[in-house]
Amino acid sequence: MKNILNNAVSLIVVMIVLLLIIPLSPFFLDVMIILNIAVSLIILLVSMNIKEALEFSIFPSLLLITTLYRIGINISSTRSILSNSGTAGQVIKSMGDFVLQGNVVVGVIIFLIIVLVQFLVITKGAERVAEVAARFTLDAMPGKQMAIDADLGSGLITEEEAKARRYKIQKEADFYGSMDGATKIVKGDATMSLIITAVNFLGGCVIGMVQGDMGFTEVLQVYSIATIGDGLVSQIPALLISTATGMIVTRAVAEDSLNIDVTSQFGAQPKAIMIAGGVLAILLAVPGMPKLQLAVIALIMMLGGFYLLRRMEQFAVVPEQGAMAMGGAGPVEEQMVEEDNFKDINSVYSLISVEPIEMEFGYSLIPLVDEASGGRMIDRIVIFRRQYAQEMGLVIPSIRLRDSSSLNTNQYVIKIKGEEVAKGEILVDYYLALEPPNLEKEIDGIDTIEPAYGIPSKWITVDKKEMAEIYGYTVIDPLSVMLTHLSETVKKHAYELLNRQEVVRLVDNMKKQSPELVDELIPTLISFGNFQKILTNLLKEGIPIKDMETIMETIVDSSMTVRDLDTITENIRVALKRTITRRFCEGNSMKVVTLDAELEKNIITSLTNGDHGVYLALSPDVMQNVITQMSEEVKKFQELGQSPVILTSQVVRLHVYRLIEQFFPDVFVLSFNEISNNIQIQAVGNITM
Repeated sequence: MKNILNNAVSLIVVMIVLLLIIPLSPFFLDVMIILNIAVSLIILLVSMNIKEALEFSIFPSLLLITTLYRIGINISSTRSILSNSGTAGQVIKSMGDFVLQGNVVVGVIIFLIIVLVQFLVITKGAERVAEVAARFTLDAMPGKQMAIDADLGSGLITEEEAKARRYKIQKEADFYGSMDGATKIVKGDATMSLIITAVNFLGGCVIGMVQGDMGFTEVLQVYSIATIGDGLVSQIPALLISTATGMIVTRAVAEDSLNIDVTSQFGAQPKAIMIAGGVLAILLAVPGMPKLQLAVIALIMMLGGFYLLRRMEQFAVVPEQGAMAMGGAGPVEEQMVEEDNFKDINSVYSLISVEPIEMEFGYSLIPLVDEASGGRMIDRIVIFRRQYAQEMGLVIPSIRLRDSSSLNTNQYVIKIKGEEVAKGEILVDYYLALEPPNLEKEIDGIDTIEPAYGIPSKWITVDKKEMAEIYGYTVIDPLSVMLTHLSETVKKHAYELLNRQEVVRLVDNMKKQSPELVDELIPTLISFGNFQKILTNLLKEGIPIKDMETIMETIVDSSMTVRDLDTITENIRVALKRTITRRFCEGNSMKVVTLDAELEKNIITSLTNGDHGVYLALSPDVMQNVITQMSEEVKKFQELGQSPVILTSQVVRLHVYRLIEQFFPDVFVLSFNEISNNIQIQAVGNITM
């Protein structure tokens, strides 16, 4: 029995196909027609009571089956009409008699109107809606996927909820794609019904007059009843199915079933109902209008609208009275609840938690962030976090976004671990035009400085965007300006975001690939704390930690002879030479500033052992000289449009970096051993004694 139920649909489809071949008696034809009307009515009612289209996801397949079923009935009824002198069961005869009522012309016109309404109005409209819904659903998929990633990344949903939402999005795309094709079936069914009706009538006339020896009037009477009746019993279910198709594809913004939505949304506009009733009452003054009908309908609408308006006012008063009953002093009550909450010592701890990354906005910038207003900030942050993880091997923590009344309306602040590290100001309705190196012609705008890179810029109006691009300006939208500033700030402070917990996650992730290597390294040769210091040193100088296997293997090899973390870090940098070369090399060449051999010797002789390791003790004059020259050399890289790179020997690299990092935090110091052999080095400057 269970197998029969599981394969019931397959058996039904096979039986429908047999209808195309096997003749049916009038009795069974009546049964099939009644079933067709009943199933079509059920489908229409289901489509009106669902909240969203996916609740009836089998509809496209069901549409194909019901269409095939109607075609099978049409063929059986056509065979019966032409072979039994117009007799095709009681349903067809009753329907034909009811519509014709002795007038063939009126019956034919009514039948044609029903077919054309289905074909030109309902079916064509449903087809267009389905086509647009399919296209927009597919276009919206990337945005919905990114929104899910954003919610998942910020911890608003779990991995299981994210999977369920992704599955739903995929099903929506598949459903509307199927509906786009399924509406073509409905359109073809309407066309086919016209053809079958014409065949029935013409074929019946020929058979009746040639083979049945009937007169023209008798043939017209017999076969018109059968033909119109057959067409109607086919078109009524088809009309119901077409209406259901339209219902399904237009349920895009529904909150509940169609019945509830219609009553609730009409009931929410009582004034409109009252005004419509008043307009109908005014029509009573028009001569010749039906007074009684107009008066009754106008009175019902005005009384109904007045009743709904009074009911809405009552519902509005009840919550207000409830709120007053609970205590009139709202702010005081809220303050008391808050004080009671913080009497618990565990609640106080929530006040001292610090977010890894925060971004606060002024009021005017909220539309850039709020998804309900069309803001795409969260989507762009998700993309940045993914790209940074792929590039650097570090997963940036979730970024807390919040509005702040303490800021100016156009300002934003970026905080790392609760402290402000960057600030900017955005004009939402403007574009930022970055000045080119060789400016030929200026454009009118509000002078400013680009917050991420400090480039002189202008805020320009939308109408000047194209002209600014012609003049050579680089034009950026406000959201991109803010996001670029955020991403550059996060990159600069990424090493501060690598906490012990994240290191444990990275190690656990590596354990899945090389468990033996991890077991050999931690905690036998190095602790989690020291491993965190090594990774922090690499990130601080912009070196990716993605190749965790090479990093761990180098630590294992170095730990045999060395315990100094700085030396181990330098060995790791040499092992990652391909990564470093790719990161700082353009094409097959690298532009650098070199150190004079005399200066390097002076640095080596100035190295001093202290309580905390080796440190550089250069004379103030030499140090000032190096910083002054470095300032001039950095300007050359600004003209070249790339990050400044200093190339030294491996012995002094770390000490040169520590010397200049406080003055030039954006300058990278590399050693010759960290550059691949096939790279051409171009020295654009040299720092001497």
